[in-house]
Amino acid sequence: MQNGTVIKKNEKGFGFIKVDGAAAGSKDLFFHSNELQNVSFDALMEGDKVSFTIGDSPKGPNALGVSKI
Repeated sequence: MQNGTVIKKNEKGFGFIKVDGAAAGSKDLFFHSNELQNVSFDALMEGDKVSFTIGDSPKGPNALGVSKI
């Protein structure tokens, strides 16, 4: 499991996570509300700490199994 911080989310049900310890300039991870566990999309706020695994999609890496810490 990786840890990170929600840095952006929008009303369409997705957002981005800054991975803890990521190198400066590295891309943030995309997440979709379907991947949230034990927290609703509305309850998850920018700045919240989360844990997740990293998976691959046709558009690149994304966060899977996202849980609020």
